[in-house]
Amino acid sequence: MTTKFDPETRVSEYLLEECIGKGAFGEVWRARHHVWKDDRVAIKLPTEPEYVRYLQREGVVVHGLRHPNIVRVLGLDPYSDLPYLVMELVKGPSLRDVLNENPTGIDIDTAIVILRGILHGMVAAHEAGVMHRDLKPGNVLLHLDGQPLSAISVANVKVSDFGLGVANADTLRSIAQSASFAREEELVGTLAYMAPEVRDGNTEPAAKADLYAIGVILFELITGERPAGAELPSSVRSNAPKELDEVFQRLYARQDRRYETAQAALEDLDARLSPPVTSPPLPPLPGDGAVRVTTHATCLGCGQVLEPGDQYCTGCGKQVVERVRRCASCQGYPGPHDSFCIFCGAALTLAAE
Repeated sequence: MTTKFDPETRVSEYLLEECIGKGAFGEVWRARHHVWKDDRVAIKLPTEPEYVRYLQREGVVVHGLRHPNIVRVLGLDPYSDLPYLVMELVKGPSLRDVLNENPTGIDIDTAIVILRGILHGMVAAHEAGVMHRDLKPGNVLLHLDGQPLSAISVANVKVSDFGLGVANADTLRSIAQSASFAREEELVGTLAYMAPEVRDGNTEPAAKADLYAIGVILFELITGERPAGAELPSSVRSNAPKELDEVFQRLYARQDRRYETAQAALEDLDARLSPPVTSPPLPPLPGDGAVRVTTHATCLGCGQVLEPGDQYCTGCGKQVVERVRRCASCQGYPGPHDSFCIFCGAALTLAAE
């Protein structure tokens, strides 16, 4: 029997205010604290009794995941008269809402930011041994808090709904098969993001299955459509970068051809779509008239933010300038503006370097 909820219903310390999301097996409500009126959260409530155990699993799994790109769990009681999961309130739409408003896809730069946010969240989840298993636009929230979509940052992208994070392939298929006819459209949407090896029952869900779903999301971000056949994003949207095609092909692929990890996908995305950014030129070095620049705003090896004048990345040691400045007398590394070596006092000229 389906459970109905009403505003002002008391759930733990909170009073329900408004339903802000509905799924096949539950609802999400915005709620306020019964004492601290400005303290608001999101509360997930199962509408079907059989979904309570997945609510419990989600609470247990996500409680240990503390990451900016994963919706944080604040409270859980699957044994209450009204079983509930309390989460941080994300002030913004789901990615599904955004795509519904943009049927031909969204701005490409914005799409790349969202893709990076999803990948960062899944890197953290996978490294903790947690797979999502139900990644789709409805389970990605955007914390815009009144700002336009174009203002979104990577940290504003929040992956939610890890209720199937510990489910096996048989469980996923049984949930799908038990959906009522009224939920058929939502069910079909869920299956569209499910990796073929999981859908066909050939193997247990693994991290690579999440990468397949991210590939479908990538295509939809760019084109507004789900992929079909051998289509690439650029074959539907002509101004889509070829680099995105290449990333898509490594996500939306047979299991053995996909990226090995979400981290590998993120690194490849950054390498392809983060070209070197030139910082403001430094003044000429004494005696040589040459202009040196730091060639990357961030290290392409590890992503560490570089400081002006860095010759090597302090994170991984990668050289980030075309020419390393060294003192000919002591082989020290003077600063870009130094006229004399700070280590041995030798004058720095072109001949001395």
